[in-house]
Amino acid sequence: MFIHIVGGGPSEHLPSLASYDGEHVRWIGVDRGTKTLLEAGIRPIKAFGDFDSMTTEEIILLQKTLNDLDIWPAEKDKTDMEIALDWAVQQEADKIRIFGATGGRLDHLFGNVQLLIKYAGKPIEMIDRQNIVTVHLPGTYTVFYDERYRYVSYIPISNDIKGMTLDGFKYPLTNSHIFRGSTLCISNELIQSSGTFSFSKGILMMIRSSDVGTI
Repeated sequence: MFIHIVGGGPSEHLPSLASYDGEHVRWIGVDRGTKTLLEAGIRPIKAFGDFDSMTTEEIILLQKTLNDLDIWPAEKDKTDMEIALDWAVQQEADKIRIFGATGGRLDHLFGNVQLLIKYAGKPIEMIDRQNIVTVHLPGTYTVFYDERYRYVSYIPISNDIKGMTLDGFKYPLTNSHIFRGSTLCISNELIQSSGTFSFSKGILMMIRSSDVGTI
């Protein structure tokens, strides 16, 4: 099972949601992202939020359309996206993908990145038209070449990353110590069909990017 969550970020940052649909996909709407899903012809199984970005008429329509609309008060201790992601993680899905979480307000963007860090090591991706973001705990991981996401960057989330090794990349590394604030691992590229990255200590963010938003 795959859970795909759509937030209320600007639609111009969204990839084609239909291309991520499938038999084993369960869609979740977050606030205005629920309307985005319906406009794309996708019916979410559940929606979360205070829906403060929608009109009363739009909310009434959602209540008539959806079987499971979880409405929260505007004043609360979690964002709508965190509430939705907490629920999704509890479902133990094979993968969780988050859309509509970038662009627009920077506080929301950084808040959503913090959610990836909160669940570091879980199979969660944050995706927009140009990027796929994941957060990893120590281990060895395989990365497959994808022309759509040509550039691969690694950003230390913890104070430092120990034992950083990149194999199959244009700029390889062997057992390197990378400190937070370093740009050493920005904008690398695979030079073969797949490569690996590994590290022994820390929390690491991987960002796969394209130059143009045509995905």
